[in-house]
Amino acid sequence: MGILIDVLLIIVGVVIVLWGADRLTEGSVAIASKIGVSQLVIGLTVVALGTSMPEFCVSFVSALKGTADMAVGNVVGSNVFNAMLIVGVAAMVAPMCVMRQTVRKDLVFAVAASVIMGALVFDREISRADAVILSALFIVFMWITLKGAKKDDPGESALSPQSVPSMWRGAMWIVLGLAALVGGSNVFVDSASSLAIAFNVPDAVVGLTIVAGGTSMPELATSVVAARKGNSGIAIGNVIGSNVFNILFVVGLTGVVCPMTVSGITWIDLSVMIGSMCLLWLFAYTKLTIARWEGAVLTALFVAYMAWLILQSA
Repeated sequence: MGILIDVLLIIVGVVIVLWGADRLTEGSVAIASKIGVSQLVIGLTVVALGTSMPEFCVSFVSALKGTADMAVGNVVGSNVFNAMLIVGVAAMVAPMCVMRQTVRKDLVFAVAASVIMGALVFDREISRADAVILSALFIVFMWITLKGAKKDDPGESALSPQSVPSMWRGAMWIVLGLAALVGGSNVFVDSASSLAIAFNVPDAVVGLTIVAGGTSMPELATSVVAARKGNSGIAIGNVIGSNVFNILFVVGLTGVVCPMTVSGITWIDLSVMIGSMCLLWLFAYTKLTIARWEGAVLTALFVAYMAWLILQSA
């Protein structure tokens, strides 16, 4: 009976997350169009922060409870989910156009953040000094992103302010969407983690798979919905922003409050995280588009990595 309840709660969580993603996308587009901020900036900031809150809550609580492997595994796994599965599925739904600025600045920053985290975790510890470095880099990223927030991008002029909801309605959808995303994700993660723990799966594997998948559901739903609606700026910005937030904000703030000793995250896991971002940058660099076949490649690599993790834990 307990397993059946968990399965039902997982389904409920999925439904809530999908609804929240639709509302969040609609509200974000409304705000971006009304105040003249590009969809990319909205995706890199408001949407990315909101969809990264499940990762932050899970990692922070995990670290406080002494399960650092789940905390760090959640971030590493979520970033792999974002770069491979989410971009892959979104690109297969609708090819994603990528701005030159994104390739030259935002994706490069995301790759650099992944490499820095890999280097810091290499000694199996996130010390308070490491966390301060990550937090400082997060402030730099936000400053650089917001500095150009008012620069109009002609590539995103398809939406007119008259064609979208008002400011107050857009703000209301953002709040309701974020609440649904966080609430639905928490229901999903709690139920999925309960099932995984019942089968004695290690903390690191739970973090890299079940928990990472659950906390990445907002990014998946938001990016797929945004791509389907033709808002590729929000779709790709959400993924890049979320990956940067996960590393610099989630690990940074968590590590400042509670330094972590990591044992279950291997160099293979870190290499996959770094490699996935490098591959995403390479696909975006060519023709400034992530085509359907490139999305299929990313998705296939993600499935192969998940299969390897499951075989390793068996």
